[in-house]
Parts: sequence; structure tokens; C-alpha cells
Amino acid sequence: MSAPAPGALPAAVAPAWQKPPRSLLRAAGRAIAEYGMIRAGDRILLGLSGGKDSLSLLHILAHLQRVAPVRFELAAITIDPESDSFDPSPLIPYLAGLGLDYHYVREPILERAKAHMEGDSYCAWCARMKRGAMYSRARALGYNVLALAQHLDDLAESFLMSAFHGGRLKTMKACYLNDAGDVRVIRPLVFARERQLRDFATRAGLPVIPENCPACFAMPTRRMHMKQLLAAEEAGNPQLFRALLSAMRPLMAADTAGLIQSMHGGRPREAAER
Repeated sequence: MSAPAPGALPAAVAPAWQKPPRSLLRAAGRAIAEYGMIRAGDRILLGLSGGKDSLSLLHILAHLQRVAPVRFELAAITIDPESDSFDPSPLIPYLAGLGLDYHYVREPILERAKAHMEGDSYCAWCARMKRGAMYSRARALGYNVLALAQHLDDLAESFLMSAFHGGRLKTMKACYLNDAGDVRVIRPLVFARERQLRDFATRAGLPVIPENCPACFAMPTRRMHMKQLLAAEEAGNPQLFRALLSAMRPLMAADTAGLIQSMHGGRPREAAER
């Protein structure tokens, strides 16, 4: 790891593997099975931001690694964008205490944005730069799978944003190959709700890194508006997310045929970002 470890973590977040609740394990297991996300011999690199979602997925995948019949390797990676207001470095001693292979990569994304970003939001630009850095490190280290922690609420928000502002029916894919065809991207939490992850992270005392980037919170974002809209609608319709999942399923699996074809020697399909 390239970054020095900061001081010891508070006792409340002393590193220890936590067993996720059965409901989360069921949701993740169903997604993994339905989309064929994890196969024997996979080397999985988890994108760990330090938020509640990725920390929860870390413990879910580690638990499955211990109990599932399919054998796979697991490691984690954090891309530090070198922002004065966002410091994920407390993850370094936490992952060391867990004994997991961990890669902490510093990338001057904020400085690059000032010089190169044109006609885009900083959040979207930063996400693409982080994803590219994770692909590069996965290739260099021999990992064939990149695990990301977006959940059902994220997919629903993306679905509405695409329909309202882009005029398209589109959301994130559950499982797909990157454009180069050498890294499989999986989202094991696509059937899990955000509140489930928040509850687990709180009860388990996971060391969540606050998301306090001023570029993200200087003004209300479209995604936050969609989150509020969905919350208001769900208050009167408890089955809202069940219905949305039914509507989104064909979109979540749109690249599955191309993925299967490529795994059997066919030409991988280019995947629109998801």
C-alpha cells in the first residue's frame, strides 16, 4: 500500500469481521445466483469507498467466501481522489486489522478535473476516473472481477433520472463485461435496499467515511431529488420498489446475452455505461 497508516482506530470500530443479517445475505445470494456473478476461481476486487454500502458489501462477500461452495479470492481497493474534504485513509488500518489484501491508491482526481473537465459534473467525472483507475489496477494485479456496491435504490434513482432527463429507459446493469472485455463488473446488492445496508452498518459499528465533498453537496443534485421523490411515493405505496424492480429487470440484464456469448469465445459486446 502506498499510503502511511494513520493513528489507531477508536475501539468502537476495532477491525473484526461482522456477520451480515440473513436478509442481506439472501438478497446478495439471489442476485449472485440469478446473474451468475461469481464463478469458481474468480479473483474479485471490491471497490471500497468507505461508505456504508461498500463496507457492507465487503463483509457480505467475505462471509460468502467463508461459507459458499464456490471458491473465489477477495481483495479491496480504494481510490483516494486527494480532496481536502474527503479522507478515506482510516480504511488502511481497518483493512490491515481484517487481514484482507488491500490496495490504497492515491489519484489527483480533483486537480485533473480543474485542468481537463469540460461540460460535465464533477461527481460524474470523478466516478469515471475512479472506475478507470480500478480497471487499470485490476488488470495489473490479475483480478478478473470488479465488485461495486450500488443497491436497488441507486438503480431506481438512475432509472428515473434516465427517463425524466434523458428520455430513455435505462439503469445500471447487474453484471457485465467492461468495454475491453477483460473485467467482469458485478453489483451483488441490486436486490438490497439502502435502509438494510444503513441498518447493518450502524449495528455492526462499521467505520463509515463521511461523504462530504463540497462538489457533491454545494447544491441539491438530480439524484437527491429522485431519492426524495421515491421516498414520498413509497410512503403511500409500500410496494413501490417491488414494482420498480419488475420494470427494471429487463434493463438490468440487457447485456447478459452478450456476456454469456463472450464467455464462450464470442466477441464481447460494448457496454454503455451503466
